[in-house]
Amino acid sequence: MDLSSSRHGDYQMITVNAPRIDAGAAIAFKEALRARTEGGTGDVLLDLGAVDFIDSSGLGAIVAALKLVGPDRRLDLARLTPDVEKVFRLTRMHTIFTIHTALEDAAPRRAG
Repeated sequence: MDLSSSRHGDYQMITVNAPRIDAGAAIAFKEALRARTEGGTGDVLLDLGAVDFIDSSGLGAIVAALKLVGPDRRLDLARLTPDVEKVFRLTRMHTIFTIHTALEDAAPRRAG
């Protein structure tokens, strides 16, 4: 799975450079994300702007990614395409994740 990593403010931004996260890609996605975030600090922003399709395996992989980043880091999502956003809403996963419509909207929330 082709992922790239960069900084976006306080976030470690992981960009998915693939059109699908499905059963055929879910394991590779989890492994690539683990490799990119392991040992990192700060919250993670997963940019899904290039993803046009996600199935239940892909959703499961993103939930697993939430666990991979650890309890002290948040995993937020950004730039969901209409079809991907629909899947998140139908499965009510939009209640689990903070979803940003644009990268500019993403600013980590700190407890205070």
